[in-house]
Amino acid sequence: MTSSFFLLGFALVLLASSFASAAIVEHSFHVKNLTINRLCNTQVITAVNGSLPGPTLRVREGDTLIVHVSNFSPYNLTIHWHGVFQLLSGWADGPEFATQCPIRPGNNYTYRFNVTGQEGTLWWHAHVQWLRATAHGALIIRPRAGRSYPFPKPYKEVPILLGEWWNANVIDVENEALATGNAPNVSDAYTINGQPGDLYSCSSNNTFRLNVVQGKTYLLRIINAALNNQLFFKIADHNMTVVAVDAAYTNPYVTDVVVTGPGQTTDVLFKADQPRSLYYMAANPYVSASGVQFDSTTTTGIIVYNNATQSTPKMPVLPAFNDTSTAHRFFSNLTGLVTGPFWAPVPQDVDEQMFITVGLGLVACGGPGNTSCSGPLGQRFAASMNNVSFQFPNKLSMLEAFYNNVSGIYTTDFPNNPPLRFDYTNSNNSFNQAIIMTTKSTKVKKVKYNATVEIVMQNTALIGIENHPIHLHGFNFYVLAQGFGNFNRTRDSKNFNFVNPQERNTIGVPVGGWAVVRFRANNPGVWLMHCHLDVHLPWGLATAFVVENGPTSSTSLPPPPPDFPKC
Repeated sequence: MTSSFFLLGFALVLLASSFASAAIVEHSFHVKNLTINRLCNTQVITAVNGSLPGPTLRVREGDTLIVHVSNFSPYNLTIHWHGVFQLLSGWADGPEFATQCPIRPGNNYTYRFNVTGQEGTLWWHAHVQWLRATAHGALIIRPRAGRSYPFPKPYKEVPILLGEWWNANVIDVENEALATGNAPNVSDAYTINGQPGDLYSCSSNNTFRLNVVQGKTYLLRIINAALNNQLFFKIADHNMTVVAVDAAYTNPYVTDVVVTGPGQTTDVLFKADQPRSLYYMAANPYVSASGVQFDSTTTTGIIVYNNATQSTPKMPVLPAFNDTSTAHRFFSNLTGLVTGPFWAPVPQDVDEQMFITVGLGLVACGGPGNTSCSGPLGQRFAASMNNVSFQFPNKLSMLEAFYNNVSGIYTTDFPNNPPLRFDYTNSNNSFNQAIIMTTKSTKVKKVKYNATVEIVMQNTALIGIENHPIHLHGFNFYVLAQGFGNFNRTRDSKNFNFVNPQERNTIGVPVGGWAVVRFRANNPGVWLMHCHLDVHLPWGLATAFVVENGPTSSTSLPPPPPDFPKC
């Protein structure tokens, strides 16, 4: 009896300690027009709290984050908390018409959710059209009080947000492309923490500068907030040690280059161990598709050592734009830290096995007065998964339809396999009109609570072949393997990593290749899976998982908050 009371008392002390270490972190977002100067031009953008990037949110694991969003912009708005699990708080996930109706101009909404079971770097961004080009910021999750990083404590932590810049209203750029059916105009610059850097015109005075002390170690929290480009990132004469990706710890991986796709985050330790001088940090695009237009410029920031003796920064040698071998080596060498605080073994038994082709395609031109569009073959660009080109509803969010059992918003017949088997990565099929056409629909995959889902993501060569960054809302997944060519289970399953695979929420499916991921659907609700190239999302490279409620109230989606936006 005494031992029972002791154990109960010990448990209560632990519980009280857990509650005591958690806090409520509260912010207000005022979203409105902001006039700023970049590249010798004056441009009006949509910004949060008058800055680009927007405010950095800092919480500890276990905290509750409350963000009051007031939409003073002329556009509909939602905010997505990219990579946050949203355990039983799917109403706060944010994507328009997936989990909520938009916050209309002049209206407000308060997001409230717990941040549990993850540490590291995530970010937030608008999830309506192309607004995330300028409405985004870092979301940093530190260990709760009394816990430490699984690596030496850095001298300083620095968010590094990589972005894109257009000398135009990004909504106009997107709308023009959607109206013509063609690809949108490419960006005019890349940015580091909102600044293009001194290789661009009219940009030298505001280049991002990081002052460092020789011998000290810094944690750079790198976020790719670009809309449509994967990026190479280097620091002249310095190595970096990767310690986390997508807020999941990794085994330390030493590299001189970081490769990051839109939506991905990479935490690196960088030691100021070189002579006192100035060194450029620089990023330029990794472009895996051939024959396409892209922004070939380079953004820079400057590492400034204390008492630096040289005034001209040294430039790193960046990889070639199409250096797929460097990109694949980086992505495939990352492994998960099994001694990390939230590591769980890879589930071995698979309940749902899916083979999903991803890539571009075409839909019939259509529309009033449109007999020919500007896309290939006079049609419109489209994108699809298993030849289903996803179309968002516009009357009710899918999550509300799920919760209230409303029919007609989506169907649950997303296929587990493509409708046609073919030589997926053979470029001779690029414009094969027998397989290139697709249609629009709102098809989702329904799975039972706690089911283990395995997905083979197979790239295709339709229209063009490129690396696709696929993001899954609501979950991390284990990356069991990735490779080139057509996936062959007999051959490729021998290389599955069940011991320490990397965990991610966004993966770049290799150009002309495949990736195998696995996750446990232990969070009821509606969760998007989509390409994080914003040019591809409106084209339909998406689907969603509808995860059924669990057997108890504690494993079921609770009702929406009282101020939930109405359609």
